[in-house]
Amino acid sequence: MFQTMLTAISMSAIATNGVVPAGGSYFMISRSLGPEFGGAVGMLFYTGTTLAASMYIVGSVEIVLTYMAPSLSIFGDFTKDANIMYNNFRVYGTGVLMVMGTIVFLGVKFVNKFATVALACVLLSILAVYVGIFYNFYGSDKLPMCVLGQRLLKDVDITDCHDDPNGPLFQLFCGGNNSQIEDCEPYFRTNNLTIVQGIKGLASGVFLDNIQNSFLELGQFIARTKDPDDIEPLDRPNYNQVLVDITTSFTILIGIFFPSVTGIMAGSNRSGDLADAQKSIPVGTICAILTTSTVYLSTVLLFAGTVDNLLLRDKFGQSIGGKLVVANIAWPNQWVILIGSFLSTLGAGLQSLTGAPRLLQAIAKDGIIPFLAPFAVSSRRGEPTRALVLTVLICQCGILLGNVDYLAPLLSMFFLMCYGFVNLACAVQTLLRTPNWRPRFKYYHWSLSFLGLSLCIAVMFMTSWYYALLAMGMAGCIYKYIEYRGAEKEWGDGIRGLALSAARYSLLRLEEGPPHTKNWRPQILILSKLTPDLVPKYRKMFAFAAQLKAGKGLTVCGAVIPGDFTRCSGEAMAAKQSLRRTMDEEKVKGFVDVLVARNITDGLNHLIQTSGLGGMKPNTVLLGWPYGWRQSEDEKTWQVFLQTVRNVSAARMALLVPKGINFFPDSSEKVFTRVLDTVVGNIDVWWIVHDGGLLMLLPFLLKQHRTWKNCKMRIFTVAQMEDNSIQMKKDLKMFLYHLRIEAEVEVVEMVDSDISAYTYERTLMMEQRNQMLRELRLNKKESLGVVQAIVDHHHSSDVKTATKVRFQEPGKDEGDKLGEVTGSKEILASLALKEGDGDDSSIHSETQQDEKSGDGNIQETLGQEEDLDADDNKLAFTP
Repeated sequence: MFQTMLTAISMSAIATNGVVPAGGSYFMISRSLGPEFGGAVGMLFYTGTTLAASMYIVGSVEIVLTYMAPSLSIFGDFTKDANIMYNNFRVYGTGVLMVMGTIVFLGVKFVNKFATVALACVLLSILAVYVGIFYNFYGSDKLPMCVLGQRLLKDVDITDCHDDPNGPLFQLFCGGNNSQIEDCEPYFRTNNLTIVQGIKGLASGVFLDNIQNSFLELGQFIARTKDPDDIEPLDRPNYNQVLVDITTSFTILIGIFFPSVTGIMAGSNRSGDLADAQKSIPVGTICAILTTSTVYLSTVLLFAGTVDNLLLRDKFGQSIGGKLVVANIAWPNQWVILIGSFLSTLGAGLQSLTGAPRLLQAIAKDGIIPFLAPFAVSSRRGEPTRALVLTVLICQCGILLGNVDYLAPLLSMFFLMCYGFVNLACAVQTLLRTPNWRPRFKYYHWSLSFLGLSLCIAVMFMTSWYYALLAMGMAGCIYKYIEYRGAEKEWGDGIRGLALSAARYSLLRLEEGPPHTKNWRPQILILSKLTPDLVPKYRKMFAFAAQLKAGKGLTVCGAVIPGDFTRCSGEAMAAKQSLRRTMDEEKVKGFVDVLVARNITDGLNHLIQTSGLGGMKPNTVLLGWPYGWRQSEDEKTWQVFLQTVRNVSAARMALLVPKGINFFPDSSEKVFTRVLDTVVGNIDVWWIVHDGGLLMLLPFLLKQHRTWKNCKMRIFTVAQMEDNSIQMKKDLKMFLYHLRIEAEVEVVEMVDSDISAYTYERTLMMEQRNQMLRELRLNKKESLGVVQAIVDHHHSSDVKTATKVRFQEPGKDEGDKLGEVTGSKEILASLALKEGDGDDSSIHSETQQDEKSGDGNIQETLGQEEDLDADDNKLAFTP
C-alpha cells in the first residue's frame, strides 16, 4: 500500500502537468519517457488489464458455484474433481463475459450506472463485516473445528470429533474395527481430540497468538506450534490432517496481497471520459488508496483478534467444510457478503473491460505500432468498438484456460512494471528540471519516485524472479520492435532531455584538456560539392567516410551555397535534407550543416573553423578533387581548392582528397579476388618517412569495415644501398608489434637513379626514419617508451610533412593508375586518385618538408604530381 501511494503521488504530478487525454498511464509514460518505453509498458499494461478481467469474471462464477448455488454445476460434483470446476468456469464465464461486453458496448453511462449499484453493495458489505466483528466480540459457535493435539483436522463432522473406539476418527487412525489403542498412529495415541471455536472474538486475546509469524514449508502439518513433533509428517500417512500446500514466507504473502491494490490506474485509464482529468485523477486516486488502505489494515488487525490461528492458516477452509470465514462473521447474514463479493468482482471486471479498449485505442492512435492502426477507429458514439472486440476475444482466451491462477503472477508483473515506469517518469522529469515541468500537484519529490521504483522492482523479484525476467523480456522485445518499425515521435520526452543533459556533461568533460593519443580517431568533416539540383555530386565520398568510421568518430557533412542567406534560406534547408537523405542511404551516422556565404572559399573556411562543438570537433577533412583545373580558364576552379588546402593546414587538420572517387568500392562490396579457390586481397603500405603511425592507422581502420575485412596488410619500406636491410626489417617489425598492427614487412633496396629528382628532393627525410629505427634497438622496457614518444610526437610536432598514396591493382603496369591518396605526418593527409585506363587503381605516397607552404608550392604539387613514378613512397590497396 505504501508502494501504491508513492505511485499515486508520482502519477498525480504527471497528470497535473498538462492535459491528459485518453490513454491514462500510457499517455503519461510515453510523453515522459518516449514512445518506445510508453508503447512497451502500455501494451503490457493493456494485456494485464484485459486478462485481469477474465480473472474477475472467473472469480464471480466461483463465488456463485462454491458458496451461493452449488447445484448450478453443469458437470456434476466439482468438489471431487477440479477439472469439473474449470469446465463450469469456461461455460458460465463465457456467458458472463458476453453480458459484460454488451454493457460496455452500450457506453460508459451504463457502466457508471452499474458501478454505482456495485459500489453501494460493496460499502454495505464492508459495513456488515465491521458490525459482525463487534457483534461477535465474545466469540461465536458458527465455525467449530476438530483439533488433534496441536494439529488441525479436515473433513470431520463436529459430532464425530472424539476418540471413541467406534468413532470414525479412531477407526481412521487405528486401522479399522477391532483395533486397539496400541495399533493407533503414535500422534493420535498420545494426544487428545478437542473442539475449538474458529471465531473466538476480540475478547479472547487471540490477537497475541496471531501476531507472531507461522511460516511453514510444503508438506508440513498446520499446527499451533513449530515443534517438529507437531508439524513434521515423518513419512507416515497424513490421514485427514490439514497439510501446507505451498512453502510460505513474507514474499509469498506480498505476492498474494498485491493484486488487491492493482486498481489504482482504473481512474487514469478512463481519463478521456473525465470532465477534468487533472483534478479528478489526483484527488480520486489518493482518496481511494487512503480508503482501501484503511479498510485493509483495519480488517487484518480485527481478523487477527477475532479468528483462531489454525483457521486463519487453513487456506481452503477444509476444517470448516469449505465455508467462507468472513461471511460467517458478518452481520446480519452471510448473504450480504456473498452478494457484495459477487458484485464487487463483476464491477472490477467491468472497469477492466472499459479501460483496456481505451488504452489500446490510445496506443493505436499514436501510430507507434503500425499493425494496431485499425483499432484507432471509434464508433459514431465515440466508443472504441474495434478495440473492445479484440479485448473481449483476449479475455475469452483467459477464461478458456480455466485455471487463471497461472496467469496471476505474470499479471502482477505487468502492473508493477507500469507503476515502476510512472515513478521513473516523474523522477526523470523532476531531476531534469525542464521548463515545461510545472505540475499543479506540489506534494511530490524525486526521492519518493525513486523509492517507489525501487519497491516495484523489489516486489517483482520477491514475488517471482522468473516471471519478473519474463515480463522484462517481453517489454524489451516490444521496445525493440517499436524502435525498429514504429513511427518516430517527438514528444519532448524526458529520455531526450536526459540525452541532452548527458551530452552537455560529456562535452564539458572533453573540454577539460586535449585528447590523449590513445583516444585519437578520425573525426571527419566531409566538404561536399552540390549539383544545381542541390544533391551531392560525389556520393561515394560518403561511402568512403563510412568505411573509415571504424574508429567510431564524429562525422559532419558540410556544404556551401553561394548567395545571401535571407534569399537562399529555403535552398539551404532543401540541401540539408538532401545531404541527410544521402547520409542515411549510405549508412553514415553523423550531422549535416549547410552554410550560405557570398564566397565559396570563405564559406568552406568558416566550416573548417567552426564545425563541431567543444571536444567534438573534426580533425580530418574530406575534400573533392578539382577535376579539369588544367583546361578551365577560370582560376577559381583551382584557387578554391588551393585556399581550402591552406586553410586545413592552418587549422592543423588532416586532409583527404579523393581523386577518381567514383572508382572507389561501395560499402556493400568486398575488396578481394579468388585465385585457385583462395581468397587474395592485400593492403600494401609503402613507408618512407615516419609519420607517427597515421599512414598505418588509415588501412587499419579500413580493415575494420566489411569491404576491406578480408584483405591482408603489407608494409613496404625503401632502403638505400648503404642501409642494413635485414636490421631495418627487424626494427620495423618491432615497431609494428608495439603498435599492435599485424602486417607483413618487406624492404625494397633502391638507388638514387630510381627516384626522380622532384621526388628525391621531397623525400630527403629518410635519415629521420633511419634514426627512429635505430632508437628502437633498445631493451624492451626502453623501446616501449620510445614508441609512445614517437606517437606523441606525431600529435605535437610543428613540422608538417605531406604523404602521397597511390592505389594500384595487381597485374597492371605502373602507368595504369586509378587514383592517389595524400596523407601528412602532422595533420595534412591529401588523398588524390588519378584517372587511368579501365578499372585500374594505384595510390602512391610522397613526403616533403613543408615548413613554409605557399601557393607556389601547392601549384607545383598539382603540376608535377603526374611525373611521380612507382618508386615513390607508396600505399597500395591491392584487391
